[in-house]
Order: sequence, then structure tokens, then C-alpha cells
Amino acid sequence: MRTAAAYIRVSTDGQLEYSPDSQLKVIRDYAQKHDFLLPEAYIFREEEGISGKEAKKRPAFMRMIGIAKQKPKPFDCIILWKFSRFARSRRDSIVYKTMLRKQLGIDVVSVTEQLGDDKLSLLLEAVIEAMDEYYSINLAEEVKRGMLEKVSRGEPVTPPPFGYRMQEKQYIPDPTTAPIVQWMFRLCAQGVPCNEIARRLNAMGIPTARGQRWETRAVAYLLHNPVYLGKIRWNLHPGTKQSPPAGPVLSDGMHQALVDPSLWEESQRQLNQKGCRRNKRAPQTAYPLRGLVFCSTCGAPLVKTSRDALQCSAYAHGHCSVSHYISIRKMEEWILCILEADIPPHAFERNPCPRADSSNPFQLQLEQERKKLERLRDAYEAGAESLEEYQREKARLQAHLTALSAEVHRCHPLQEAPSAVNMGALLRDGQLPNEAKNRVLHAIFDRIVYDAEQNHLTVHYRTE
Repeated sequence: MRTAAAYIRVSTDGQLEYSPDSQLKVIRDYAQKHDFLLPEAYIFREEEGISGKEAKKRPAFMRMIGIAKQKPKPFDCIILWKFSRFARSRRDSIVYKTMLRKQLGIDVVSVTEQLGDDKLSLLLEAVIEAMDEYYSINLAEEVKRGMLEKVSRGEPVTPPPFGYRMQEKQYIPDPTTAPIVQWMFRLCAQGVPCNEIARRLNAMGIPTARGQRWETRAVAYLLHNPVYLGKIRWNLHPGTKQSPPAGPVLSDGMHQALVDPSLWEESQRQLNQKGCRRNKRAPQTAYPLRGLVFCSTCGAPLVKTSRDALQCSAYAHGHCSVSHYISIRKMEEWILCILEADIPPHAFERNPCPRADSSNPFQLQLEQERKKLERLRDAYEAGAESLEEYQREKARLQAHLTALSAEVHRCHPLQEAPSAVNMGALLRDGQLPNEAKNRVLHAIFDRIVYDAEQNHLTVHYRTE
């Protein structure tokens, strides 16, 4: 008995009549009638919604082709519901069918479009392939035309960006994240760089719209996005094959703007001055000493190397004559020892969290983190969390609460009774995030100068 493989693909969720299960059913019936063995291992099924335009973007298809190249050949034919399931591109169809049939001896069969080996069948198969490609191209053009029409009317055609949520097919401000967007624009207008904004967001545990950590380029992209000015932008990158001939489109949206024109203009001016572009590379991985230590020879900052060490950035580019290579762990311990020797253990004070203030952009975030901490405690007491998991998650949430409280207090400081903080113990805490440690050290030190030749550190404390 000959062996067959099955390839199944559904382009959209709306194609219920072409569902994977219905395709597999007719393929099994065909295999049984024609005495083919169809092992489960040779049933290749794409995830729903994957397009047939490009073969290289279909994991199951490429896995099937890879297995087909094995010797001896694992199966004698590939059974499809329709030839359009195999490919929507004539080029891909010709390339892979030719390879399978002529080089590997594996036929490609359509259950609903059965053809023979004669010349007429060859012509019919070519016509079917051309019609499938025409359908794909025409459908893409119709979709683009419809999206262009929606954008011209000010209607959204993409998922809501950070700061908005979708309601009745319109963007509306999200009460939790919209104030964060406004805070980001205000910081930018004040000259705060994108990487610093990203560090603050990450320290507070505020994720992006996709639930990821913030990077410099993500902050820059948000601050360049005119959707927050009440606009709708589509086709950001013209000139690609996915772009419509009209190029990028910008129209007045039907949604509420989150920033006023004056704040937008000032933030754009600051972005242009700092050269903060959307395609700028992401910042280095955060570490406690980032931006604090400088070279005694040329004054350039010491930056992290690939070996968890610091080195003069100018020396790395051939502009400084003295190497200042030192391990990060050694430098951190050295600085902490100096800090503990110069400053009493409880010389620092922590201001308590301010009272609830609906005008504060971080108040909702702060309340959410407190509720998470309460739920975590309840889960631990109920036995749903181990002690190790509870301690690890508690430390993470407390770090977020500390960072959020700092931002809340920065926006609306209150004169209340402070509490003493052992800064040395806080910085040695292995569970405190590096971003938080970096912000603490920047609040204490203005700069630290390292002299490699003398093996000496000169620390300059902040005086304000």
C-alpha cells in the first residue's frame, strides 16, 4: 500500500466551509478510496489565518518539504483539498511541484480538482494556479482599498495603541494608560531622553500594549505617533510591496486626542534635537552603574562590554590611550563600600506613598500593584504559592511599588513623616531590579571617576 501525506491550510477564520476538520475528512476519504495509507505523522496543518502567498512563511509547509526530501522518500503523494491550499503564488507552486514530482517522485493531488497526466490536464492545472494567484492579488487590493477608505473617514484600521482601547470600532482613552501617555509626552517636552522614560516605565512595572518591556525605540515610536494628536495614520513605511500606491495616509481621526498641539510640537522639537528616531537601536541592558562611571584620562563614560566588565568608550574606539577595564562586580562592590563608609546606614529617608489623587497619572497603577500584592499574599496563605515563589514575586511587586510611589510623589509631593532607609542593604538586595538600583545611585552620585593607573576612585555626590 502506498503512503500519502496531507497538507491543510485555512486562510481566514471566516472560511468555515473550508475548515481544517472538513478538509481532513475529504482527504481521508480520498486516501481510503485510492488505497493510500495516511499516517498521523504526515498530516501537516497550518495554524488558522496563515496566508498562502509565501511558502517560506508557512512552517508546516516547509516542514513537509523538508521531510519529503528524505531518502528513501517517506510518502508517494501529497493530498490537498484544493490546489489553492498548496500555494497562492504561481512561482511557489511551479517551484515546489516541479521539485516534488520530477526530483523526488512525489505527486501533488487535489481532491476536488482531479487531473490526469495528459497535456490538457497540464494546461488546466496552469489555469487553476493563475486563477488562484489572481484571486489572492485581487483580494489584497480590495482589502487595501477598504482600509484606505476607512482611514480617509478617520476610522481606525489597526489595534488600539497604548493609551487607547477599542469600543464600538473606535479608539477611546483607556483610563489606566492614557494618563501614562500624557506623562510621557510631558517628560519628553521637558527634555527627558527616551531611554530614561523607558527605564522609568520598566522600573514601575508598566508594560507596553503587547505586554512587553519598554525599549528606547518603543518610546520613540509612541512619541512620534500622531494618533495621540487625534490623527489616523496608515501605511507608515511606503515603498514596500505591501504599500498602496498612494503612500502613507494621515487624516483627522474621530477619536479623542490625548495631547494638545502645543505639547505635541514641543515634544517633537525635543525629539528632533536629541536625534531620537523610531529606528534607533535599543539601549544597552540595564545595570546599576550605567551612566555613572567615567574615565580619568579622557572623561568619556565607561560602558559595559560583552564580558560583564566596564571599559572606557573612547578607548574602545581608539580615541583614548589608557585602558580602564574592570569587572562590573568589582566596581559595584568598591562603590558600595565607599558609600557605606561615607554615609551612616540610616542617613536616607523614604517618603511614604501619597494619598489617592485621581489627577495623578500613576495612582491607578499604584492601586493595581497594591491589589496584586494582596492577592499574592492571599494565594500564599491558601497554599497556592510556594514560599520561594511568594518571596520572589513579593520582591518584584515591592520594587514596582517603590518606583511608582517615587513617580507619584514626584508629581504631587506631600510633607508627611519619612522613614529611615538602610541604603547599603537596599542596594545589596539581589532581588531589587537593576533599573531601580541605577536610579537610586544616580540620585546619590553625580559622577564617579575611575583612575585605572592609580587604581583609585573619585566620587562626586549630588549636592541638591
